[in-house]
Amino acid sequence: MTKEVKQKGYVTGAGALLYLTAWLVTEQCDLGRSGEIILFLLPYVTLAFYTCRDFLKKIVTLHFLDENFLMLIATVGAFFVERYKEAVGAMLFYQAGRLIEEISLSRTKKSIAEFIDIRPEYANLKEDGQERVVSPENLRTGQVIVLRPGERIPVDAVVTAGSGTVDEKALTGEAEPRTVEPGDQLFSGSINLNGVLEAEVVKHYSDSTASRIMELVENANARKSERVLFADRFTKYYTPIVILIALLTVLLPPMMFAENRNEWIYRGLIILVAACPCGLMVSVPLAFLGGIGVASRQGVLFKGAAFLEILPSVDTFVFDKTGTLTEGVFHVTEIVPCGCTEEELLEKAVLGETGSMHPIAVSLRNAYGKEADRSRVKDVEDYPGYGLRAEIDGKTVYIGNSRLMRHRGLTYQPAEGAGTAVHVSVEGNYAGYILISDVVREDAGGLIKWLHRHGLGTVMLTGDNERTAEKVAKQLGIESVCAELMPEDKVEQVEEFMESQTEGEKVAFVGDGINDAPVLARADIGIAMGGLGADAALEAADIILMEDEPSRIINAIRIAKATLRSVNQNLIFAIGMKVLLILLAFLGYVTMQNAILADMAVMLINILNSFWMLKYPE
Repeated sequence: MTKEVKQKGYVTGAGALLYLTAWLVTEQCDLGRSGEIILFLLPYVTLAFYTCRDFLKKIVTLHFLDENFLMLIATVGAFFVERYKEAVGAMLFYQAGRLIEEISLSRTKKSIAEFIDIRPEYANLKEDGQERVVSPENLRTGQVIVLRPGERIPVDAVVTAGSGTVDEKALTGEAEPRTVEPGDQLFSGSINLNGVLEAEVVKHYSDSTASRIMELVENANARKSERVLFADRFTKYYTPIVILIALLTVLLPPMMFAENRNEWIYRGLIILVAACPCGLMVSVPLAFLGGIGVASRQGVLFKGAAFLEILPSVDTFVFDKTGTLTEGVFHVTEIVPCGCTEEELLEKAVLGETGSMHPIAVSLRNAYGKEADRSRVKDVEDYPGYGLRAEIDGKTVYIGNSRLMRHRGLTYQPAEGAGTAVHVSVEGNYAGYILISDVVREDAGGLIKWLHRHGLGTVMLTGDNERTAEKVAKQLGIESVCAELMPEDKVEQVEEFMESQTEGEKVAFVGDGINDAPVLARADIGIAMGGLGADAALEAADIILMEDEPSRIINAIRIAKATLRSVNQNLIFAIGMKVLLILLAFLGYVTMQNAILADMAVMLINILNSFWMLKYPE
């Protein structure tokens, strides 16, 4: 609980005690009108302190038409019609309600922080054979840290010595520990379960995974949803309307019916109290905060409440193929030489790709099984999306896909099998092709079936050849395929999908977060899959799945829908009760205290309805 919340609690308690004292004294003694005013002014001034302070702050910005304004008019007016007890009682209940509201928000944020707080407290720095404990913020890239069993990894690093298992559940939601050995990446916020590890720091603390994730979650609620903005806008227009209704209540009935003017003034003041939108203002952001917290515990990061609100409106999910629906781990499945041996063809391809870390290049080197002689290669020129040209043993060699062959006017033999074909041409003569295949992710098929069951469209975009793309699409049951696309073509394709959607329908793009940043940023919703540690994903995507499991999109959709259901229930209930209370106040069926108590009840019910999001089943 924050210091200010505690102070407000003390002030409210003191005001309640003064109010109770004033009530008892006036019941036992006749102090006269002046004495009674003074006695009730003491608790009123105490209780109204924070309300007056907030009101005065907002006068400067001309945004003072809010619940504080309504309460001040109503209670000050009650003093003028000699309803002292009701005025102070209404302010007491109002402050008690605001206190409950702030405590609820504070505890919700604290609960979320406790669940996702993955920030390390210290690091064991190894220098000159000695170890010393330092703050993670003081670590620099290139330094070596020691990780013992049970310790949280302080910064992103690479294992240099030792082996063991690492618990990444706080980051990814994945319960099964990951085995690590020299060369493997470690992400800050994970926990070393067993084995002593030494690791080289590769990122500063502020750029490490734990720090970035905490920053994203803590700032997520700052990006307001349409429903939160609606609540803000509603209050902006609602307050003047309520004041007008109260004013008409004070003026018209006495003129028409010649009844007790003070009674109608009192009813008008009750309308102002009954109309206070406290329950509405707190319950909507609280529900979104709960949804964001639940999602983060399941390895799904929403970068704002707005994206949590948009996700259920998505009608079409567009998927990248490689690294998203497939594992992105390629294997050489066939070598088809033309005028040379299989070994010579593979050697040429490996030599050309020797400096590349692309998955296809890695698969070629794995199949080759030995170290390539880089001295034989000169003047390598990359053609992104096509392939490359290199001088190998003094000969000009082109290595790439069929688009490269056509673009350079080279003859080639179309590949017959399913997979990605790497064609090789030496001095203008076709040398053959190497077929490389990827593996479909285990849970991708289940996700596509679930999406279709819920009436959602699926599309796959890929730079791969049409034959391979169709095979993967057929295996997964994807409805539409666009193959042989360049990165800029994917952006254009997504824009076409977005333009063809009817009003209110959205398009989501799901990519691996590394080379799909432009499309992730352009789609209505960008979902980066397996974004752990990927800067491109953290920057470009709206939703980040912190593990290589596309099926987590199902969790994200379910949480988003449950959150919106809670928000909509809160909105309908709060607005409905406000209308009912205003009507009852006009008819004289509620007192000022009744109106405040009813508003507190509405707020508490909405808060409880929002709280259940924090208990969403894992």
